[in-house]
Amino acid sequence: MTPQVLDKLRSLETRYESLMQQVSDPAVQADATAYRTQSKALFEIQPTVEAFREWLRLDQQAAENRDLMAGSDAEMAALAKEELPGLEKQMETLEGELRVMLVPRDANDDRNVVLEIRGGTGGDEAALFAADLYRMYTRYAERQGWKIDVHTMSENGIGGLKEVVASMEGKGVYGQLKHESGVHRVQRVPATEAAGRIHTSTATVAVLPEAEEVDIHIDAKDLRIDTFCSSGPGGQSVNTTYSAVRITHLPTNTVVSQQDEKSQIKNRQKAMKVLRSRLYEMEMRKQQEAIAKERRGQVGTGERSEKIRTYNFKDNRITDHRINFTMHQLTDALDGDLTELINEIKQHVQAEKLKQATESESA
Repeated sequence: MTPQVLDKLRSLETRYESLMQQVSDPAVQADATAYRTQSKALFEIQPTVEAFREWLRLDQQAAENRDLMAGSDAEMAALAKEELPGLEKQMETLEGELRVMLVPRDANDDRNVVLEIRGGTGGDEAALFAADLYRMYTRYAERQGWKIDVHTMSENGIGGLKEVVASMEGKGVYGQLKHESGVHRVQRVPATEAAGRIHTSTATVAVLPEAEEVDIHIDAKDLRIDTFCSSGPGGQSVNTTYSAVRITHLPTNTVVSQQDEKSQIKNRQKAMKVLRSRLYEMEMRKQQEAIAKERRGQVGTGERSEKIRTYNFKDNRITDHRINFTMHQLTDALDGDLTELINEIKQHVQAEKLKQATESESA
């Protein structure tokens, strides 16, 4: 293990001991916010510290074996020699795990998300594909035990979706879905195609980390709020009262409409949730532009205009172009079985981060 990695781990262990003392302090325990903050920080670094301490134990045991091998007791020397390769192998494995643990974690990974899907090029077929994607993500969310709340949904009358905006709440939602943002392309024969020709259509997916009020300050004077009668299905009271809300953030010209609820207050709350998330993402993108090289070294640029994946129905194939990964379980994936695909992308990103961390150590 390099001196740089050892220094990082020792520093982390010192912080762990400090946090242990803080959460045991009655004064901290009496402050719910402080106790929650310190406990969370302690919980996050505990696995790394425990793994480091196990590595130190193995390192000490390996050193003792080497001393025994150099001693005068032939029988003990033979036993120590036989045991040493196993100890070194365990240390090597643990060192690899520790290096991965030291890769900086995305602070947004535990956040809930606002998922936005829109039909792109391809008319009705694009809207049908957007509906397929929404079903895919909702099925995946159900498998994960996440809660789904639809904010707005615009249908095209034949089962397709022009647009859908929904919240997903649960453990590690953003960490699982953050690499799904981008242009998704489908290649298949539409049901309306009499000649059996394959068409190519697209839909865009945006996964926004849900922002809290403390993350984004929105000044009331920067908002224009309009109310209007809802359109589409929803019953007489929805369609005849001014319950729908349109909020415009004037500095960025960001517009959010919400009309699914009968209550204007609820529609306004949902619209503000989406607006905060969009503004938070804009702020994130400004920061990411400053480290664009790092982003491109992970999974493309992350821009929504970038084609990230192709769904080929004829070959039952999904190809993720960012990591050159192909799987032939399209049907299963569209039914929500995204574990293999998402894990492949996450492992690729982790490997790239680890590579960069290693290069910075040797520089």
